[in-house]
Amino acid sequence: MIITIVADVLGQENNGTTITAKRLIKHLKERGHTVKVVSPLKTEEEGYYTLPTRSFGPFNGYVAKNGVELAKPVDAILYEAIKGSDIVHIMLPFKTGIRARKIAKKLNIPVTSACHCQAENVTSHVKLQNVKWVNRFIYRRFYRKFYHDVPYVHCPSAFIARTLKENGYDMDLRVISNGVEAGYAKKDAQKLEVLKDKITLLTIGRLSREKRHDLLIDAIALSKYKDQIQLVIAGRGPLEKATIKWGRKLPNKPIIGFYSQHDLVDIINNADLYVHPADIEIEAIACLEAITCGLVPVISDSTRSATNSFALEETNLFKAGDSQSLAEKIDYWIEHPEEKQELSKRYLEYSKQFEINHCITLMEQMFKDAIENYEK
Repeated sequence: MIITIVADVLGQENNGTTITAKRLIKHLKERGHTVKVVSPLKTEEEGYYTLPTRSFGPFNGYVAKNGVELAKPVDAILYEAIKGSDIVHIMLPFKTGIRARKIAKKLNIPVTSACHCQAENVTSHVKLQNVKWVNRFIYRRFYRKFYHDVPYVHCPSAFIARTLKENGYDMDLRVISNGVEAGYAKKDAQKLEVLKDKITLLTIGRLSREKRHDLLIDAIALSKYKDQIQLVIAGRGPLEKATIKWGRKLPNKPIIGFYSQHDLVDIINNADLYVHPADIEIEAIACLEAITCGLVPVISDSTRSATNSFALEETNLFKAGDSQSLAEKIDYWIEHPEEKQELSKRYLEYSKQFEINHCITLMEQMFKDAIENYEK
């Protein structure tokens, strides 16, 4: 197939959409498909069409702080990238995606899309993520402006598919995990010097409000084992300075950094426990990567997060927003190493269903179905 992928956001791998898009592009190419990519990414690589970035006037500094660039649609570039394609897959319901959908329709080319953006990912920037009617408004706006005219939407989790249905989305919602790369696996990793003689807690995620690093730090401060715990936070984001400040209350200051896949696999295999405290999450591929390495997780039971579906036992869940509940679950797993070892084996088996090649096959099938039904 000739597939055009339109990504309003594509650049630094500091957000799930960019990571997912790059993996999809890579694996589709490896399977022999011709992939054209429209995005704000500046590259000379063949098949990429670079759009200018949008200006947000006085808010440019805030956007830059978030470490993302949003594409500004240019019709001539979009026409060039879309013409001759068998299918156009649009990652986000923003300005470039909206324009690409209209151009594909003019060129009589079928379109699929994805849901990589929860309403709360937008409303959290103005601290309205807990206001239900505002979030419903965002979902309905996405539908009116873009999704209403897209017959197939990739949903990375059953949770986000249910959420869309509850907000009136009536198209074919394909639940397909974003998938875990083959490099994530359990292995013997040499203990890093800084982590020796420590109980290592790992969390992976963007340093943003909804990921709740503040809650995790509060929980560690309440733990019976706080003097022995070393927290490692793998991620970047706008709240990095705030996260460093929050961490000063701990006996062992958190280690915060952004890591390559190779280094991250070593860090996961050095950790004793994985914690995912986020209130808001479409899938949390980071949690999947951790459990694929056999790391036992402690996950928020938030009703606005898909991640709690990865809990195999009640002891893998803590009460959302409750630092005392999280502290108790952390202490439980520190005090039950044999039970943790047995559960680790179950997670290694459970995680096989998220292997990326299986997920790419399902994406290919969605593209084929869209093409066949469009022709009918």
